[in-house]
Amino acid sequence: MAIIDPHEVVPDAERTQSFNDDKYDEKQEKTSVDVVETVAEVYDDVRAIDLDDNGKERPIVTDVDVATRLISLEDDPTLPAFTFRMWFLGLGLSCFGAVLGQIFYFRPQTISVSQLFLQILAYILGVALQEVIPGPGNTRYEFKTPNNAFWRFMNPGPFNLKEHVAITIFASTAAGSALAISIFAADDLYYGIQPNAGVGIFTLIGSQLMGYGLGGIMRSFLVYPTYMVYPSLLPTVQLFDALHRGKKVFLQKKRVRFFWSVFIAIFCWEWFPEFHNRTLTGISVFCLANRNSAWFSRIFGGAAGNEGLGVFALCFDWNYVGGSLGALFTPLSTQLSLYFGTLICIIAFCALYANNVWQGQNFPWLSQELFYENGTQYDQLSILDENFRLDKDALAIQGLPWFASSQVLTKIGTNLSIGATITHVVLWYGKDIIHVIKRYRAGDAWYIVIFFGSFGMAMATIYTGGSGMPWWGLVVGIIISAIFLPFVVTVHAITGFTTSMQNLVQIIGASIMPGSPQTNMYFTLYGFNTLEQALALVRDLKMQYTKLPPRVTFTIQALGSIVGGLLNYVIMKVIVSSHREILLDVQGSNIWSGQQVQSFNADAVSWGALGNILYAPSGRYGIVPFSILIGLAVPVPFYIVHRFFPKLGANHIVTPILCWTLGYLSVGINTSVFTTFLLAVFSQFYLRRYRPRWFRKYNFLLSAALDGGTQVMVFVFTFALSGGSGRVVNMPNWALNPKGNPDYCARLT
Repeated sequence: MAIIDPHEVVPDAERTQSFNDDKYDEKQEKTSVDVVETVAEVYDDVRAIDLDDNGKERPIVTDVDVATRLISLEDDPTLPAFTFRMWFLGLGLSCFGAVLGQIFYFRPQTISVSQLFLQILAYILGVALQEVIPGPGNTRYEFKTPNNAFWRFMNPGPFNLKEHVAITIFASTAAGSALAISIFAADDLYYGIQPNAGVGIFTLIGSQLMGYGLGGIMRSFLVYPTYMVYPSLLPTVQLFDALHRGKKVFLQKKRVRFFWSVFIAIFCWEWFPEFHNRTLTGISVFCLANRNSAWFSRIFGGAAGNEGLGVFALCFDWNYVGGSLGALFTPLSTQLSLYFGTLICIIAFCALYANNVWQGQNFPWLSQELFYENGTQYDQLSILDENFRLDKDALAIQGLPWFASSQVLTKIGTNLSIGATITHVVLWYGKDIIHVIKRYRAGDAWYIVIFFGSFGMAMATIYTGGSGMPWWGLVVGIIISAIFLPFVVTVHAITGFTTSMQNLVQIIGASIMPGSPQTNMYFTLYGFNTLEQALALVRDLKMQYTKLPPRVTFTIQALGSIVGGLLNYVIMKVIVSSHREILLDVQGSNIWSGQQVQSFNADAVSWGALGNILYAPSGRYGIVPFSILIGLAVPVPFYIVHRFFPKLGANHIVTPILCWTLGYLSVGINTSVFTTFLLAVFSQFYLRRYRPRWFRKYNFLLSAALDGGTQVMVFVFTFALSGGSGRVVNMPNWALNPKGNPDYCARLT
């Protein structure tokens, strides 16, 4: 086994090292390297590298602590990644994930095929193939296979770490529904436009791979530095370590048993809040005390979608407590910024509604729809002509649409976070990023080839597909992605938070190409999706924590995108043609829903057709785009305070999150917020500081087990009882599964 230098941030010796290396004195570096070179297992009970001067284990504090004490430093370069098992399971699970993910896109419940679910499934199937396929690594058969290249390809030995990582990335890349699918579905459902299969497929491939090329070109400063931690990867990486590294060590076996025990326990538990006892999704003492107050529902409710803000509610459903910003792995500074911003969100929502700002009392408390001023749903197609462009005469008759006041504040918060992200990164990380770029400027050739190849596909399909977008619109969209990619990735990699640039892209598209919802959709595809795909690539490249070679990651991501895109397109066409009326209906059915297509199209109409009216400086919601400029100033006071009063800890305030959370509670089930906050403090403060050994060995594994068990349960539940197989089974009503809101708050809609 090779032991990787803890200050080397990628497995290949020629890679650049992090700028953080320069911040440690030579004595500390030498000590760390000497210690690590004598250690073979990260999760031993006692290691010199884990101890302070008093012999006690010190907390995980710095990014180097993460790289050397949470992540295994071992690498076995002899482990093959491109084996028959990898290709068979990678392609098979990619097809499975792509079909399932596209079905979920048209479901009434917003569910995604999680990476942890695919990771666990890949492990089970990989171990099974290890026992079934003949080869040098399988001694179960009476005959012995020759130890040649073919049989080593078929079964080289035990199912290994690099195969497992490759399969997981392969399948998870394919499992997400491509953004281009939203355009094709909206075109078909609302505009009667159906591009031929060739144009559709090449649009999918071009739009998916362009971001990979862009991310790969910038990977020297988006992946390699040690400070680019990517906290959301830590549970996944620790699960890989537990399943594959040091299996003969007793403590590693103990970690594996711990994982499977928690996994099974949460799988069994989740049937209660998800099906049998829905009140466990949100228990509100306040609503139980007053079941008839509208304001109690708005403030303390939240166990049903768009019900309330969930203040002081307790949630016992990990499906919601886990969340995208996981309490067990997201840094405490990120989470405290989020919850402080959430407190501001609660006060602001109540103040806006109470004072009837933007006519908020005419509309639902929380809603994402467009409305007439009287509160009825807005007919967005009535203001478009036969070419699906804005008809000003029709608009004069219909009037401009309205949003719920909470939705307006959400848009403001999102745009504030865009501006704050730019200034935050420049102030806190600008010098270091420039330093890394100067040290390593070259991008790898295959990423450059992918970028220009996908650009050619995109340039051809925007004309043959009837997007209405000129060639320069495509160029502008890509430039936007390239400019903002380092800012978005830096914040995500350090804090775990992802700034959404979709609003900014739609604003720019509405400004330079006004009047057409369809053009705005395509501009969003290349200006926003390109950035999102680039982020996905660099996040998976950071899976170098497992020592998977970057070229393997690139290959399987590209193939996963192609396989996923093809199957996304086929399944979308089948579902849209078979369930057109249900997908166009506002409520849909218990099995199928067009909610995501409706929302995407509504955004395209409001920005593409009405953006230069609704959001003009003198328009009704002129503050929304102006918020981007205001957001630029938000990080400055915190930076100045830290320069003059460093002990106050202003450097720990993540201003993009603080801004974004102004609309954090505007949608969905909100009862998990208070519970997640308590769990975050317990994990990232108490355990991290006062129980560092348990934190190092089990905290992130606990997160993986809870997420994995929950997601497997949701998958089984969806097909067994929740309509995924065409049959819905409803739990009879009783005390913990009441009619109306599960938390007994007054029903307002």
